[in-house]
Formats: sequence, structure tokens, C-alpha cells
Amino acid sequence: RPEDFDDAAYEKFFSSYLVTLTRRAIKWSRLVPRSRTVKRYVRKGVPLEHRARVWMALSGAQARMDQNPGYYHRLLQGERNPRLEDAIRTDLNRTFPDNVKFRKTTDPCLQKTLYNVLLAYGHHNQGVGYCQGMNFIAGYLILITNNEEESFWLLDALVGRIVPENIFRTWKLIHGYRRQLQGPAAGTGVSVPVSCVACLRIDGDSPFQS
Repeated sequence: RPEDFDDAAYEKFFSSYLVTLTRRAIKWSRLVPRSRTVKRYVRKGVPLEHRARVWMALSGAQARMDQNPGYYHRLLQGERNPRLEDAIRTDLNRTFPDNVKFRKTTDPCLQKTLYNVLLAYGHHNQGVGYCQGMNFIAGYLILITNNEEESFWLLDALVGRIVPENIFRTWKLIHGYRRQLQGPAAGTGVSVPVSCVACLRIDGDSPFQS
């Protein structure tokens, strides 16, 4: 916290807000999934204790998991892909470094769970595989669900059906162009921002097109 942080004001605010959170949690406890009031409740915010169950139900992840028993674990036991594994390992220490649950010194450390979820998804959706940014999405899902397999199916719902189609494939292309541009720029002190590469991709006039 910053040195000028007002603890008294924070405590006063949170004490009053806690009443609202408690009242909202009670309403969610009585809520029948997919009732007419679900949309209104979701817009106000799903209480933490109900978030995993509600997300699993409304995203379709629960149904997909129930229809495919054992599928997640089969993905983890499948053929190895060293390139995919290395890409995921590179980002493990970068994922929520200030969160104690993702630190290597913590037991259990969520980095192993995160690795499994991302690896399984990379095998599941080989068209996307893994790209930077997915680690934070998966990491947050793990924190919310506290369940490895549920996090995988929620990630599948987000990347495969909810997030606009091809957004992660496009992001991988952007990073590919960026690496190609950074090569000639190495040693010059010039950094090529992602936004510049994105413009090349959108214009369709990249010098790296085949």
C-alpha cells in the first residue's frame, strides 16, 4: 500500500460495503440457475463464493465437462510437444508474481496447476495452442475455481466460444511479426511496439508476407 493510504477511510468504506456483499450473497444462494433474474444479478456482480458454480453453469463449461469425463486427464497424458511446453514454462514466473499462491516457495504452488491447464488446452485446441496472455486468464480461473479441471473447461468456453473468433490466432501472428522486426532492430536501441506490428497485420501490407 502507498504511504499515504488512509486505513481508517478504507475500513469505514469496506464495513458498509460488506453489508451489500452479504445481502447479495444471500440472494444468490436462493437463486435458481438460469432464472429470469440471473442476468440482472450477474450485472451487479457474482459473489466470490458463488462465482465458480455460476460461471461453470452459464458458460456451458459444466455441461461440456459432464459430457466428456476423463478427457482433461487424457490430454495431459497425450503425446509431448516440447515447443508448447517451453512456451508455457517461459510465462509461469510472470503470472501474478505478487500473488503468494503462484510463488515457487508456496506449498502447494499453483504454477503446476497453471502449467497443466495451459498444456491441456494447447493439446485440445491446436489451432490456438498457447500464446501470451492466456496464462493470466487461466491463472485467474484457477484462483476462482480452486479446481484444475473446471479451470480448463472455463478456459475452453472463453477462448473457444465466448471470446471473438480467431482473436488469439491473430495475437500469435502479431507476436510473430514483432519478433521478425525486433531481429533487425537488435543492437540499435530501437524497440518495436506491438501496436506498430498490429497496424501491419491490419493493413495486410507486411513486408514479411509470403
